[in-house]
Amino acid sequence: MSAEQVQARPGAYADSVTLMQVSARAQAVSGVRAAMVAMATELNLALLGDLGMTAPPGLSQHDLLVAISADDAESLGVALDVVDAALAGRSSAGEQPAGQAMAPRTTSAAISRSGPGIALISVPGQHAFAEAMDALGRGCDVMIFSDNVPVAQEVALKEVAAERGLLVMGPDCGTAIVAGVGLGFANSVRRGPVGVVAASGTGAQQFTCLLDAAGTGCSAVLGLGGRDLSAAVGGRSARTALAALDADPATEFIVLLSKPPAEHVAAELREYAAALTKPVTFALIGTGQPDLTTAAEAVLRSMGRPVPPWPHWAPDGRTGWSGGAGRLRGLFSGGTLCDEAMVIAAERLGPIYSNVSLDPALSLEPFTSHTNAHIMIDFGADELTVGRPHPMIDQRLRLDYFAAEAADRATAVIMLDVVLGYGSHRDPAAEIAPGIAAATSARDIDVVVSLIGTDADPQGLAAQARALSQAGAHVFASNAQAARFACDLLTARQADDAPGSDTP
Repeated sequence: MSAEQVQARPGAYADSVTLMQVSARAQAVSGVRAAMVAMATELNLALLGDLGMTAPPGLSQHDLLVAISADDAESLGVALDVVDAALAGRSSAGEQPAGQAMAPRTTSAAISRSGPGIALISVPGQHAFAEAMDALGRGCDVMIFSDNVPVAQEVALKEVAAERGLLVMGPDCGTAIVAGVGLGFANSVRRGPVGVVAASGTGAQQFTCLLDAAGTGCSAVLGLGGRDLSAAVGGRSARTALAALDADPATEFIVLLSKPPAEHVAAELREYAAALTKPVTFALIGTGQPDLTTAAEAVLRSMGRPVPPWPHWAPDGRTGWSGGAGRLRGLFSGGTLCDEAMVIAAERLGPIYSNVSLDPALSLEPFTSHTNAHIMIDFGADELTVGRPHPMIDQRLRLDYFAAEAADRATAVIMLDVVLGYGSHRDPAAEIAPGIAAATSARDIDVVVSLIGTDADPQGLAAQARALSQAGAHVFASNAQAARFACDLLTARQADDAPGSDTP
C-alpha cells in the first residue's frame, strides 16, 4: 500500500545546493516515487501540488518542507531516515562550540562578524537580488549560485559592483575557484599560472581538467554567469574579472571562455583585453571559433609546454558499430558542453535541434519527438531544473530519456557528458553504466561519453572511465573529441548503409 508524508520543519534552513543533494539521496531510496526537500516558497509549494501532495496548514515560506511519496510505509521510513541523517550531519558540522554565539542568520550579520570577503548566495532566485545587494553594500564580492534571476536585476547588481570596484559572479554561476578553494561545482585541479574568466560552468570545468591532465594548473577561475557576454549584460563582470587576474601576481596567462556571446560584446572585450599587461586567449563557443580543447592546446603551446594525447578509453569488446544508419542524440548536463557539441555536429551533420538552440528555426521543446532529426538536449537548462536538482546531482530525468532513446530504432549514436568533482553525483557511473550496458547489448547502438574530471576528484576519473567503458561506451576526456568521434560513427553508418554498400 502506498504511503506519503509531508512535514513542515519551522526554523530549519539549508542552502539550495544542500537541499538538492538531500532530495536526490531520498529519491534514490528503493520504493520512493517522489521526494522533495526544499524551503516552502510559493514555487516549491506549487511543485508539491504537481506531485499530488498537499502542504500542512499554517506553513511559512521560512519553513523547511520535507515531502516523500513511496510504494509502502517501509520505503517511506527509510527515506525519512536518510533525510534526517543528511540534515543532522550538516547541522552537527556547523554546531557552535560551547560559549560561542549562534551562527549569524542574515548576510549582513555574517559580514559584520567576519569582515568583507566573498559572499556565496544560494537562495531561491526571487530572493537573490536582495541578499546580493546587501553583500555588495558591505564591501563583498558576490557569487550568485541561484538561477532564475531576472536579467534586469543582474545588470543592476553588476553596475553597483563596478561602481564599488567589486565583482559579481553570476547569477547562475555554478563554478569558481578562488585561492585554491572550489565554489559550487568544481574539480580538484592543481595550482598553476593560468587564470580563467568563465561565462560558463562546465566549460570552465572542461578547460581546467584538460590543463590538469597536461600537468598545468590554474591560479583562479572566476565565473561570470552564462549571460554576462549577452547583449543585455554587456560583459560587465568580464571586464572586472580580467582586470583582477591581470593584477594577480600568480597569474601569467588569462583565458576568457564563454557560451556563444553577442558579437559586439566579444569584440569590445577583445579590445579591452588587448590593453592588459598579460596575454589573453579567447575561447568563445560558436561557428568558426576554436573549441575548448583547441584553446587549451593553444595555451599550452604559448607556455612552451607539450600537448599530451588526451585520454580516451575504448569500450570493452566493441570497436564501433555493426550496421544500420540512424540519428544522433546528445543528452547533456552541461550547457556549454552541449553548445560545443552542437557546433561541431552541425558542421559535420547539418541541422541540430535543441532546447538551447541559437537558431529559432531549430528550437525544440524537450521530449518532443523528431525521429528524422539530430537532437541535443541540455538537461541543465533553467526550465528543466525548476523544482528539481541539477542533472549533475540527480540523473533520473536524463536516464529516463536515455532509456527511451536507446529503445528507439531511429537512434544510432547517443552522446552523454559526465561531469565529476565536488558538488556532483557521488558515483555517476554506477547509475549510468547499467543503462549503457543494456542498450549496447540489446542492439546496434553506440554510446559516446565525454568524461570531465581529474583523478583527484572524489569520484576518481580513472575509476569512472573504467566503469563506463566496461559497460560499452567510448569515453573521452575531451568533449570536442567525443563530439567528432560521435559524428564519425554516424557518418560511417550512413556511408555503409547507402545503396551498393557491402555491409550485410
